[in-house]
Amino acid sequence: MKTPIVSIAKKVCPAVITIVASRDLPEIEEFYFLPFKGEKIAFPKKLKENQKTKIGGGSGFIVSKDGYILTCNHVVEDKEADFTVIIGPDQKFQAKVLDKDPLIDMAILKIEGSNFPYLNLGDSDKLELGESVLAVGNPLGEFEDTLSCGIVSGLSRKINASNGFSSDITPLRGLIQTDAAINPGNSGGPLVNMKGEVVGINTAMIMGAENIGFALPINYIKEVLKEVRKEGKIKRPYLGVKYIILNKEISKTNKIEVDYGALIVREMFGESAVAKNSSADLAGLKEYDIILEINEEKITQDNSLADMVAKYKIGDGIVLKILREGKEIQLEAQLKERK
Repeated sequence: MKTPIVSIAKKVCPAVITIVASRDLPEIEEFYFLPFKGEKIAFPKKLKENQKTKIGGGSGFIVSKDGYILTCNHVVEDKEADFTVIIGPDQKFQAKVLDKDPLIDMAILKIEGSNFPYLNLGDSDKLELGESVLAVGNPLGEFEDTLSCGIVSGLSRKINASNGFSSDITPLRGLIQTDAAINPGNSGGPLVNMKGEVVGINTAMIMGAENIGFALPINYIKEVLKEVRKEGKIKRPYLGVKYIILNKEISKTNKIEVDYGALIVREMFGESAVAKNSSADLAGLKEYDIILEINEEKITQDNSLADMVAKYKIGDGIVLKILREGKEIQLEAQLKERK
């Protein structure tokens, strides 16, 4: 007897796609070797002309007949890469990244065409613990239309995620936890309910653990998708500072008098900690200021500056409590659009 999963698979799989990231890179033709501590180390001697080389990828899914696609930001974060969407063996399309939001690890792509298979978006707010779900994707970029069945193991989870290729850590909140297997390459694929509706975007897994995966609730994405379809981009308020969130350990090590807030500081020499003509710049913020509060709400590791700014709209005025050279001051800023 066939289970309901068979009919769900037939409904969902045609709209789940593979995203391939590629760049023009030189191909190494010859090597030379140098001895080092009894070993030989290879160095490229001769390079061929640049060739299109696959450098990564992941999964995604089509959400409209005219080719809008949802995936994770970390799948398409390479600004120098070209992205190809593979729907089937004979269906490959160049994809344009319309916009992406690293704060919630999502991206919206577009392929040209019509009458594409697509998935309907469900209501992630109605998910309950123990509810059955399916994770769909193309793990390792090789096993197309792979389904894994599980349940909703937790709701409103918080993790710090890394893509494994850089030191960047992205705090993700409000996630759906599931024991449906999510493997490398599944990122960006849909998490669907037993109606075949998308309730989440597969985004992360816990390395070294079994059956602990996470998905971004689809309700986070619905308004963003509408905005991109209408405006062509995500419109977000922007303060315009580089910063680190303080905690007891950081403050104690650096002898900082407070153990919460956002310390404005550049990441490397040659750059500015406060973007020119940004909301922060116009408000008078300076490097080494500590932003303690926004509208009387404390900035902490669980309530970061980025999270707080995201609560407001472009054009909103905010009051910042600042610690500058040991004195507390207040500054007013009007949030501008992120360019």
